[in-house]
Amino acid sequence: MQTYNDLYLGVRRALKESGVEQAQLEAMELMCAALGKRREEVLRDLPLYASDQLEQRVHGLLQRRLAGEPIAYLLGEWEFYGLPITVTPQVLIPRPDTELLVERGILAVRDLPQARVLDLCTGSGCVGLALAYNCPNAQVVLADWSEDALEVAWKNVERNQLTDQVSLVRANALEPPARELGEFDLILCNPPYIPKKVVEEELDPSVRDYEPHMALDGGEDGLDFYRAITLHWKWVLRPEGKLAFEIGYDQAPAVQKLMEDRGFVQVHSFRDPGNHWRVVEGILEPIQKRGKDE
Repeated sequence: MQTYNDLYLGVRRALKESGVEQAQLEAMELMCAALGKRREEVLRDLPLYASDQLEQRVHGLLQRRLAGEPIAYLLGEWEFYGLPITVTPQVLIPRPDTELLVERGILAVRDLPQARVLDLCTGSGCVGLALAYNCPNAQVVLADWSEDALEVAWKNVERNQLTDQVSLVRANALEPPARELGEFDLILCNPPYIPKKVVEEELDPSVRDYEPHMALDGGEDGLDFYRAITLHWKWVLRPEGKLAFEIGYDQAPAVQKLMEDRGFVQVHSFRDPGNHWRVVEGILEPIQKRGKDE
């Protein structure tokens, strides 16, 4: 009969031998998931003997991880900007790189008396929820075309107790927005931006085989959503409202030009902590808005 510690050491060894970089961390996460306990409780209980059922649960999770399934899907949650975010295979796993988009959004609206913010292509809702949590002055709308994603996003709204600040709407980012959406001071968007061929042939299997292609595939050159959003969605921005995109590491010049060609000014790109270009943002020139209203 094995102790919890024996199980933990066996999982850690198997993960390390398979090339998992954070084998120690992931082994503890798998133990927590299998036991339904917090980390400190697992550490406390390491001398205890494990039941056959527990051993089976641990080994079941381990085999799925060794097959390439992302740890976040095994756990059913992931942390983003300090918030616990429920994740399922219907939504992308939140990445630390995306936190820069949240930071730019917070800077854009934190000093306004009130702000209305749209998180377009919301997925799990992590971006909009992180902004809402850190900006009590903001009312946030989470928008996605996937009904499955919106179900996950609503769970995260409730989980983080943000129902007074956050609402959901189903919307296709590739098409013009419904007039009923109203106007926003800020649009944040982490759209699908990986070129189709890369999604199909070059992505790491842990992403390609498990995460939703609908949230990854940005068309032949990866820019389909940037084209559609800069064309159609600027009309729901208030005069001098801001649009901020997450981008792929090599897409900054193309996205900047798109925004400038579509009437955005003060267009700038920002690097993430890994020194990759990650966010492009710009302000809608007021005349653009007036031109449509006329």
